[in-house]
Amino acid sequence: MRIVLVLGLLFLGVSACNREAQEVELDSQERKLSYLIGQQIGRELKAQGIELDSKALAMSIEDVMSGRESRLSEQQMQEVMMKATQDAMEGAERQSTANKEDGGRFLEENKAKDGVQTTESGLQYRVIEEGEGRSPRSTDEVVVHYRGRLLDGTEFDSSYARNQPARFPVTGVIPGWVEALQLMKPGAKWELFIPSELAYGERGSPPRIPPNAVLIFEVELVEIVGS
Repeated sequence: MRIVLVLGLLFLGVSACNREAQEVELDSQERKLSYLIGQQIGRELKAQGIELDSKALAMSIEDVMSGRESRLSEQQMQEVMMKATQDAMEGAERQSTANKEDGGRFLEENKAKDGVQTTESGLQYRVIEEGEGRSPRSTDEVVVHYRGRLLDGTEFDSSYARNQPARFPVTGVIPGWVEALQLMKPGAKWELFIPSELAYGERGSPPRIPPNAVLIFEVELVEIVGS
């Protein structure tokens, strides 16, 4: 379970931690690394919906780094971890069900909008700009610019933000992309509405993409590199 990994990270690489959150100057490699690890842990916990008491968390890290004995027995730690894992599983199941229902409603309404086309697989797309030339083949590599977001508008990835287009094999991406790329032509820009079964399905792609999530992409086919 990811929760075990995430909670385990709390005890690695942290140099010190006060019981109260305080402003600290990030004026050394050690402090910058500590802050970076804290950011990564925070994002993981937030993405998984795990609620923690920051004071207890700080106390625990300080105890470990100072060599003090745990304030919880082995039996208590096992019970807490089992309960946390069970809660996480139940929360993920609830989210998965809600995402599936929300996604189904969205796609049903979206397919009736002007300019939206639906393929036999269920992929939906809207042409923003037409391209020219031949479409990519399954054996080709392509260069694309793209941004992806969830139904609530959360952007989870963007080559535009990196100011660097991505290059990959046509068949090296999620099924919805594989299908769409072979319909596009160089210079084309499309908006894709990808059902979860053509994206990351029930597993999602934690921490950014939840289970059963419909994904919306703006995709620009820059060029076909060839086989």
